Amino acid sequence: MNYRRATVTGGAGFIGSHLVDALLEHGIDVQVVDDCSTGDKANLAGAERQFGSRLSLLEGSILEPSVAAAVRDFRPERLFHLAAQMNVRKSVEDPAFDAATNVVGTVRMLEVARECQAPFIFASTGGAIYGEQDTFPADEQHPIRPKSPYGVSKRGGELYLDLYGRDNDLPTTALRLGNVYGPRQNPKGEAGVVAIFITRLLDGGSLRVNGDGTQTRDFIFVGDVIRAFLLAADRADAPGFSAYNVGWGVETSVNDIVGALRARASDAGLPEPRIEYGPPLAGEQLRSVISPAAIGQAYDWTPQVDLHEGLARTLESFRDARD
Repeated sequence: MNYRRATVTGGAGFIGSHLVDALLEHGIDVQVVDDCSTGDKANLAGAERQFGSRLSLLEGSILEPSVAAAVRDFRPERLFHLAAQMNVRKSVEDPAFDAATNVVGTVRMLEVARECQAPFIFASTGGAIYGEQDTFPADEQHPIRPKSPYGVSKRGGELYLDLYGRDNDLPTTALRLGNVYGPRQNPKGEAGVVAIFITRLLDGGSLRVNGDGTQTRDFIFVGDVIRAFLLAADRADAPGFSAYNVGWGVETSVNDIVGALRARASDAGLPEPRIEYGPPLAGEQLRSVISPAAIGQAYDWTPQVDLHEGLARTLESFRDARD
């Protein structure tokens, strides 16, 4: 690594806490910024025990000027921005709150990055930005047609990254993530379908599918996503904006996930779950799959954990957390 200090907003969350672990393991001192409204300080407990004072937690909102001042005082050499309002349904119900968090909050952190001259790595979204696709998988040149305020706000964040990259000689990178799953994913509210279904499996409940289950997503294991973040940060040396898809490039339906988890449940000695179907969610896409070809060429990144292995690891981690 060619840097020694990094700030991770949203660092107590699912993806953020895994990124914090990886940075600390690579010898980077880490400042976590999180208001803990959806993130969980328990996700950082292991890192605190192992790395002590090399990890600091700043509990507060990215919208607060005092938080921006504290990040500025830390003088990060890389700023990873993962804090976000990421509930598609909530973005439909309250687009102003979604925009305040995902656009204004991103601009506040970009201002800090500009002042510190810290390359900025942004957790964006693939499917929600492209909307209903013309081509499968979608590459980075696909038309931008968000179907929800969440997708619009994430695209707005990317446009600000582009502006700051051009006007301030600042390296800015957006990683357009597929549907990330894995250990620590929050199953409460509108979270990843994998975490929700695994929790229901372990509780002996039914698996409730929104719509008919034929909607597809590009599922990517969290460990593969973290490798992409580390590579983006390590090679952030050229001013300007870049955007890369981070996914498998493979469509998997919700019904496919149900079938795979039913098989995992049988292997794990769990009762076979019932399947229930309900109405589709507002703002939900029918098909989403993204091409990782560009990030493969730029960073020599390819996904390594396939769905079979990833689901097994995730189920095991959720079971272990209950022991």
